[in-house]
Amino acid sequence: MMPPVADVTGQDSPVAEEPPAASVCLHVLRKRADFLHTAKARRAGQPGLMLQARPRDDGDPAIRIGFTCSKKLGNAVTRNRAKRRLREAARDILPSAGHAGWDYVLVGRPQVTVAREFEDLKGDITRALRKIHQ
Repeated sequence: MMPPVADVTGQDSPVAEEPPAASVCLHVLRKRADFLHTAKARRAGQPGLMLQARPRDDGDPAIRIGFTCSKKLGNAVTRNRAKRRLREAARDILPSAGHAGWDYVLVGRPQVTVAREFEDLKGDITRALRKIHQ
């Protein structure tokens, strides 16, 4: 706990502690080779997306995640919106449901990823993770 700090009245007031940081670290996949390795591994399809996953076995506990949306989804605006939705849903789900030391790639689906209710999209990710890790 941090020591008390004097407020403007001269009285000591305790400083609120910040909540502990999440123990799982999320990193974004950037290299094509990582996407290709993950594409050859496990897959789980759901109505709103497809999840590709692989264990890295390199000793690094970080969870790495990538996002991809092909031109089948639509123009650049639509693809970027789909990726933003996948990114936010993954940020909510993966720290608790993902496994440390794994790579995940979320692939958007045409007409569905953008239009699907956000809670349903998060449920799709949760179900896909359960399927991958059973």
